[in-house]
Amino acid sequence: MPSFMRAYVNGVDRVNRVLGRIAMYLIFVLIGILLWSSISKTFFLPSLWTLEMAQFTMVAYYILGGPYSIQLGANVRMDLFYGEWSPRTRAWVDAFTIFFLLYFLFVLLRGALGSMAYSLGYFGMTPSEFYANLVSATFSDGLSGAAEVIGRMERSPTAWRPYLWPIKLVMCIGIVMMILQAVAEFFRDIGRIRGEEI
Repeated sequence: MPSFMRAYVNGVDRVNRVLGRIAMYLIFVLIGILLWSSISKTFFLPSLWTLEMAQFTMVAYYILGGPYSIQLGANVRMDLFYGEWSPRTRAWVDAFTIFFLLYFLFVLLRGALGSMAYSLGYFGMTPSEFYANLVSATFSDGLSGAAEVIGRMERSPTAWRPYLWPIKLVMCIGIVMMILQAVAEFFRDIGRIRGEEI
């Protein structure tokens, strides 16, 4: 196995392991938010922020924990024949089907980047132009240049009205990490096919 593949798999695994272990504790944050929601609705004035914050926390938990679950092999599989196959046959099937996952993730990332551009106030046709302008303005004029490129930021239509770009940024990061982990799994499958374990 080429050393760059081993280095890539080890690096991506390390980052996703740390990110997944951090995301794992978001379930306790979610429990705390929902507990406070129940207490505030029962004894005080209901908090406006609890429902959306619980949704945002659950999205972060799911999206950031997904690459780690793929790394652990804890993702859900339909196991009609898969469990009976040899490790090499499984590696062949996984190496083939990973392309369907990657296609889906790239479509998802394209939509997430467009949605994030929209949440930052860009309403044009191509988000790539927006991001290119944002990066060039930030490097040339600093944060004031970035502020000029960013338009009227999208807010939630609820009473709390939080900005939506932070959760959309988390989604973009999670999808990118999922793509990187899928490629690492592809490299790992190639190694299994060749009789090497990474």
